[in-house]
Amino acid sequence: MKDLTRMYFPDWYKCEYKQKVLDLANHIGRKKPGSKGAYQWDDPEYVILEAGVDDEMAEVGMGLGISKKRTVKEIAAIVNKPEDYCFEQLKKLAVYGVCFWNTIDGEEVFWAETWIPGTMEMIVNNPENCKKYPIIGYAMEAYGRVRGPKSSGAFPPGVGLMRVIPIETAIEGNTRRASYEEVSKYLNENDIFTVTDCSCRTDRELMGEGCGHLKEDMCIQMGHAAEYYIKTGRGRQITREEAFEIIKRAEENGLMHQIPNIDGSGKTHAICNCCGCGCLSLRTAEMFKNNDMVRSNYVARVDKEKCVACGQCVENCPVNALKLGQKLCSSKPVTENITTKVTPRDTVWTEEHWNPDYRINREDVVETGTAPCKTNCPAHIGVQGYIKLASQGKYKEALELIKYENPLPAVCGRICNRRCEDACTRGDVDEPIAIDEIKKFIAQQELDPQNRIIPKKRHNYSDKKVAIIGAGPAGLSCAYYLALDGYSITVFEKEQKLGGMLTMGIPAFRLEKDVVQAEIDIIKAMGVEFKTGVEVGKDVTLEELRAQGYKAFYMAIGAQGGRKVGIEGEDSQGVMSGIEFLRMINQDENKKVQGKVVVVGGGNVAIDVSRTAVRAGAESVMQCCLESRQQMPAALEEIEEAEEENIVINNGWGPKRILSENGKVTGIEFKKCVSAFDENGRFNPQYDENNVMVVAADCVLLSIGQSIQWGDY
Repeated sequence: MKDLTRMYFPDWYKCEYKQKVLDLANHIGRKKPGSKGAYQWDDPEYVILEAGVDDEMAEVGMGLGISKKRTVKEIAAIVNKPEDYCFEQLKKLAVYGVCFWNTIDGEEVFWAETWIPGTMEMIVNNPENCKKYPIIGYAMEAYGRVRGPKSSGAFPPGVGLMRVIPIETAIEGNTRRASYEEVSKYLNENDIFTVTDCSCRTDRELMGEGCGHLKEDMCIQMGHAAEYYIKTGRGRQITREEAFEIIKRAEENGLMHQIPNIDGSGKTHAICNCCGCGCLSLRTAEMFKNNDMVRSNYVARVDKEKCVACGQCVENCPVNALKLGQKLCSSKPVTENITTKVTPRDTVWTEEHWNPDYRINREDVVETGTAPCKTNCPAHIGVQGYIKLASQGKYKEALELIKYENPLPAVCGRICNRRCEDACTRGDVDEPIAIDEIKKFIAQQELDPQNRIIPKKRHNYSDKKVAIIGAGPAGLSCAYYLALDGYSITVFEKEQKLGGMLTMGIPAFRLEKDVVQAEIDIIKAMGVEFKTGVEVGKDVTLEELRAQGYKAFYMAIGAQGGRKVGIEGEDSQGVMSGIEFLRMINQDENKKVQGKVVVVGGGNVAIDVSRTAVRAGAESVMQCCLESRQQMPAALEEIEEAEEENIVINNGWGPKRILSENGKVTGIEFKKCVSAFDENGRFNPQYDENNVMVVAADCVLLSIGQSIQWGDY
């Protein structure tokens, strides 16, 4: 705690500590002041109290029972203070979060519980505390980091700070082996409920470590805890039906249920909905590799008849207990055991066994690897999963699985570069599985308004406005995922058409515009607003958008500019970038090009430029590139389709200068490229300056890469 206070709260570090508050901290923790294990002024237990507890409150707090209810009269007698005075101080303690407060048989009773789960969550669960005393977040975080190592291996399985309860949907219709493992049991046994924001994710936000999982209205209190939360104004009262809706929403968002273990088996006063990256209780299991502390009576098992190998269980497991595997066609031995061989129960559990960076260094795959199609996919879509579902006729479920990772499946089904198929090991036998065609077939549902999937919103953040600048694939994807969480989204697009390069850059013969529009229509149906013909920075400024209430901005302006080669004559009339040419044709399909066209470049975009020029009326099209046929970045099938359209491709030539007369292009001179890459595979073209050729041209289209158009630069 010392390092944190020095770094973030230097003024606090200079203050003298309050002895009476320190005594209260030791009282709550059942510590004897001055003993070896007693708390000191820089321990998190003291720091979290010191922020909002004064000496008068601390004095009265010494009369609190620990897990034992006491009336105001009993506490007043213990601390030898007037009852009215004690009542006022106890209410302050309760509002701050130090103790519970209930009314039983007409009498006001107060008591304290353990630090975690208990006092620290209640302090952080008061929004006013978080505003006034941000240090409480650092204190709560420090508690688990400082005390956690001592718990490793010390608790029987499942008897840690919190206990996992299986998601309700996972046990519906199955044999119930332990009723106290059901969320519904606790909700049906109680009559009074409140809900608050998740204290752990609130704490993480205070520290600038937010994880993005749902925070608002996620922690449910019941019974005496709900009464206390209502009395102190830190919780919103809800019905049992609303509590079940919160449980359902948490499960839909991949969160897990936990209850405190302090109430005893089959009892609880709270249900938390937790994520592995935010929960400070789960951190004790993850950071210190003590996973069975939070174990449920239910143990995860794979039903081979139902499993489609999508990998979602692995990717969503909060404590990284599962791994994807295995690439059975690997030449390496099959990994038989993926569990930890050494545990805190059979060795001295020192720091070298811990995993302090557990939030960012998850291991989701066994050493021998998983399905190469999923691994090679840039979006890591569960390829095996949607193929298996499609084989069972579950096309809707297959589409839902794809859309977990890809909001534009119909578009990608048409223009994907099929890295999954490149890695498909079926190709070692005969041919790779036609993965992309299967995806295209599944995504065809997107084009039918009757069958398309409009995802259900995971939360309601409609009071938070976000502006997205650019309606290309990045902007559309951002809008999709933010709309899922219920944000109010407006997308600003400077062009009159939406879609960015999907609309302006990719030819219609490769990607039909109605497909792009169908994907956009789905995002519109999710509540996203689009404004076309608005260039942010010219028509409206960021400052003006902030004044309109936008709290966040996502810049998705893409790379819509072409690149120049830097050679003589490239400013001549008739020379333009391939991107500019494609945009011109996509905006007006009646535009024509005349005469001989030369395209410079060897990628897929260059191929698109060449094939578009043919369709735009070119007399002939020649394409020249630096790379050899085998090195061309364009896909082989794209090259072959271009050649079928009588496009001549010359490999191993680089532009030297553009020839012109009266400012208009007449041809282009090329020099021989003897090698495009060096011995390390880096792009480093070498030329034979004496070996040149001149090609007549009425139009030269440079397709050698794209650039960002940022303001006037």
